[in-house]
Amino acid sequence: METLSLAKVNHFVLKKQHLADDSKMGDVVQIAKDIGGLHGTSATGPYLSLFARSNSFRRDDLAVEMSKKKSLARIRYVRNTIYILPKKFIPVAYAATSQMADATAVRFSKYLGITPTQYVRISNKILKLLRGRGLTTREIKKKLRTAANIAPIVNRMCDKGLLVRSLPREGWKSTQHAYYLFEDYYPDLDLSAYDEMEARGKIIEQYILSFGPVSERDIAWWTGFPKLQVKEILEGLGDKVSSVEIPELESSYLVHLSERESLQSLAVPIHPVVNVLPGLDPYMMGYKDRERYLHPKHYKMIFDRSGNATSTILVDGWVVGIWDLEEPFVKIFYLKDVGKDIGKKIRSKTSDVGKFLAEKPVQVKVCDSMVPLFKRTAGSFMSPLNDG
Repeated sequence: METLSLAKVNHFVLKKQHLADDSKMGDVVQIAKDIGGLHGTSATGPYLSLFARSNSFRRDDLAVEMSKKKSLARIRYVRNTIYILPKKFIPVAYAATSQMADATAVRFSKYLGITPTQYVRISNKILKLLRGRGLTTREIKKKLRTAANIAPIVNRMCDKGLLVRSLPREGWKSTQHAYYLFEDYYPDLDLSAYDEMEARGKIIEQYILSFGPVSERDIAWWTGFPKLQVKEILEGLGDKVSSVEIPELESSYLVHLSERESLQSLAVPIHPVVNVLPGLDPYMMGYKDRERYLHPKHYKMIFDRSGNATSTILVDGWVVGIWDLEEPFVKIFYLKDVGKDIGKKIRSKTSDVGKFLAEKPVQVKVCDSMVPLFKRTAGSFMSPLNDG
């Protein structure tokens, strides 16, 4: 079995994730495909993930692809999480995850007091109401003149492939999406094109291409698929994947055969690669075992009790700090000493990200303390340094 250094592996993943200096690109759809989808839970996260991976990204680039070209869609995907995925991948994602998503949606609707009869009655009204147009949940509720909680009904309709989430009406930082009939928005897509096992095989193969080398444990966690099923699918992939060892990490790792040669020949860059990533970025959320990029003693600083990753600063794929925007400052907290030269590069990059997010120039401020996320309330990963 081939042995690879962790430094080489991390640079290989940075390159595939379009985070290496020589792998940044302008094609938003291609980036979304290559990195396993954009994590779409927060409003600004997808924009910041693209900003980190492109030398020319503008906010309108994502809006054009999602709304005008309709080449990207925001749908529920692995682990019942909202992602932005390429249009061509939607039938695969739906076939692989829709049953899991709907089961969760049914339980959540019941918890919120929505009965099966209510769901059928109101969802049928929504289907008629949205024919040929898009509306927000607020607008739907007003037009239906109902006191029922519309949000869980609309979300379940999205999970069942009846509706699709479009862009927010109130700008790129809003979460008030407009909803359209799926068949109107994507009339050429067939959601029955794949069966569940076939689709899950395609997802696992793409995951290995996006994040490999990975362990079976990583695959099962990221996908949310049963471990025995993951093992069965990997056996079905046969010689498409091969095993490698990383001495600094325990377990064996899988790499796609098509990438074996490029991984072997990869040269680690001389100059450090610095990245500034948003909370829930795909790179940070891509693995169950995080020792590949984070020292265990810092885990509680980066991840909250629910496993959500905060906004991070990376050097050569390794987490060295945390950043946060609190206008007029973009704040930095270092987990370790990075030296003068790297520190200068980090300040420059965080300033650029802060300016992009605030839509105006910001000042860089280094904090000397931080309350660990594990000791804070839910949602604190979105503002990690507000006590720093």
